[in-house]
Amino acid sequence: MNARLITILFSIFFSILNDGYGQNQPGTELHIKKATGTITLDGKLDESDWQTADVADDWYANFPVDTVRAPFQTEARFTFDGEFFYASFVCYDDETPDIVNSLRRDFNYNRNDNVGFSIGPYNDKLNGFFFVITPAGIQMEGTVSGGGSNDNSFSTFWDNKWYSKVVRYPDKWIAELAIPFKSFRYKSDISEWNISMDRWELKRNRKTSWIHTPIQFVTASFAYGGQLVWDDPIPEAKTNISIIPYVTANTSTNNEVDPVDRDSDFQAGFDAKIAVTPSLNLDLTVNPDFSQVEVDDQIINLTRFEFRFPERRQFFLENSDLFDLAGFPGARPFFSRRIGLARDSTGLLKQVPISYGARLSGSLSEKWRVSVLNMQTKEETSIGLPGQNYTVAALQRNFWAQSNITFSFVNKQSLGVDPGDSTKFFSDNIFREVQMGGRTELRPNTYNRVLSVDLESTSTDNKWYHSSYISKSFDDFNNRENMSGLAFGSYSTRPFTAFTGVSFINEHYNAEAGFVPSARVYPGQFSLFGNLAYQIYPEKESIIRMGPTFNFQHIYIPGGTLTDRNYTLGYQFAFNNASSLRFNYNYVFQRLTNSFNLLDPDEYVGFLEGEEYDWNSFSINYSSNPRKAFFYQISSSLGGFYNGDNFNLNGELTYRYQPYGNIAMRFDYNDLQLAENYGQEKLFLVGPRIDLTFTDKIFLTTYVQYNNVLDNINLNGRLQWRYQPASDLFIVYTENYLPEDLFSKNRALVLKLTYWLNL
Repeated sequence: MNARLITILFSIFFSILNDGYGQNQPGTELHIKKATGTITLDGKLDESDWQTADVADDWYANFPVDTVRAPFQTEARFTFDGEFFYASFVCYDDETPDIVNSLRRDFNYNRNDNVGFSIGPYNDKLNGFFFVITPAGIQMEGTVSGGGSNDNSFSTFWDNKWYSKVVRYPDKWIAELAIPFKSFRYKSDISEWNISMDRWELKRNRKTSWIHTPIQFVTASFAYGGQLVWDDPIPEAKTNISIIPYVTANTSTNNEVDPVDRDSDFQAGFDAKIAVTPSLNLDLTVNPDFSQVEVDDQIINLTRFEFRFPERRQFFLENSDLFDLAGFPGARPFFSRRIGLARDSTGLLKQVPISYGARLSGSLSEKWRVSVLNMQTKEETSIGLPGQNYTVAALQRNFWAQSNITFSFVNKQSLGVDPGDSTKFFSDNIFREVQMGGRTELRPNTYNRVLSVDLESTSTDNKWYHSSYISKSFDDFNNRENMSGLAFGSYSTRPFTAFTGVSFINEHYNAEAGFVPSARVYPGQFSLFGNLAYQIYPEKESIIRMGPTFNFQHIYIPGGTLTDRNYTLGYQFAFNNASSLRFNYNYVFQRLTNSFNLLDPDEYVGFLEGEEYDWNSFSINYSSNPRKAFFYQISSSLGGFYNGDNFNLNGELTYRYQPYGNIAMRFDYNDLQLAENYGQEKLFLVGPRIDLTFTDKIFLTTYVQYNNVLDNINLNGRLQWRYQPASDLFIVYTENYLPEDLFSKNRALVLKLTYWLNL
């Protein structure tokens, strides 16, 4: 064997070793030094501090394959001075046009090319912050919880000031970021922070990361991150106080009353953010106003259950993970939309004025986190609601690598209520019917309390996950059968994922400030559920992965009676062009625990308690290539539905005019054909939406919703001008029409001005 052949064989051997063992592994260190000069955000990186900074390079692909180095590499550098934490990224590229879906801050991550990093300044591998930027210089920031182990661990509702500059070159784009230390909470008495970095190239349908991360795991998670080692002392955290005052002026007209009701109002209030300690923050709000928040997307609900609309109010969304993750999706002890919103006698939601609110949240130490919320609402006699106080507290203890136990407490207190108020307040809101000595009495529901304990544990490689919780409620009515609980576990590898769990909700478990199934639907329940999925990675270039899935759920009520049985067998495809396809077969069995009507009870026969139904249906879901200007998602199902059939077609069509906005059309159509006298109706909802970003500071969102179930057309328009960082002017217009003749039922115009002031 000649010397040249030996050299070639050794080169191949060492190349294989390098790919297998030389990759960036979790825990890899990146050093950061204090800048000796001034850093100018100009996208050039010609300062000496950038030239001598430690470089995070040699990135790896995570998706669509995780076995190669990134074809287009990225370099990251970090430095700091007494005021700013600096980051820079060199994103090597070619002249393929970037995809920038919008100029709006806090953009949709998956619909835009971007690069960013997550930091864990408590070094607990669980909590932190992330900062992301697009090639067009659009910013996104937020908080990380639970180690970033899944998409729900990242919240964009934390807002703050930071600065950036992006410059595009033929062979790369360079981003420089300057984040004030006072913008986020951190501990200055430690020498290492957790850090992870990734880059999403939508235009190539490719995800890359600094630390080599298997395809089934999140690249921004701290489990697959490194350590940022501070060679020089971290600047001492300083007191930081921000005041955000607001003023609103609004006018409204109600044409559904005679005479026509016209009203005008002026309000003022403020929010405040106070750094109590370097890692503990106090948020205050006085007379808060949420008029700029978008209205809910309407739905056609063909189930027996209340639909859980998402929280959209900023104050409740920031730093809310300890509250939001208590319990499990089927039984949350706390749901913030219960505060400041209540149903009137017709069942419609109405806003309840909030007097004030306070939230203390952050880290007490490397192992302990705390969050306490207190909100006070005003009396609203029009819907029979007294003033109410809500207190929510959570204390979390971290242990092992990625595990924690959380104790939480929820208290809802009705103020100034006594039995003689039964004619003043609606019984559904304040009073309960109670059997006393053979007769029915109304008793005041003055308080409701819920105590919960949650345990969460994740293995260091993110393969194993466990969650369990136990909860007990307290009120004036029940002192037994008032608990809820869950045990859940999951396992994930490259080809195989599985989870299973059991949960129970006692008959008298009552979480009034939470989200649990109505006792009218389930008089208590025990549930067994699970999922199995297998991923195949074919050699065929057009398919990234495909494979079968299986879901099941059984629900039993006290006494052991089976009330629900659901099985879903599916097969899904993820294509290399970023589109996806899924087929499902679904079997449903229900033994009704309550009587109800799917359609108008004045016109059609309803389903009765104790009746049994089972049916089969088939569905198909397709999502097109999001890299194209025209993008659509379509879902359709056909099959049985109770004692009849239903054909459903729903989805969304979107056209992107890069980077200035999107035009979208959301739709939902149901052709419901039940047995004779039960109803035959065509139900549909359409919602065109225009989202324009004229600049990175001026945004216009307008959408119309027509729902023939509600017999209403809703128009909502919102103009936002971010005239300074974190300071906005909003103009919001809302109107509701009768579909037949476009008669205006009511309209409202709101002008709101906010200003962020750092003290």
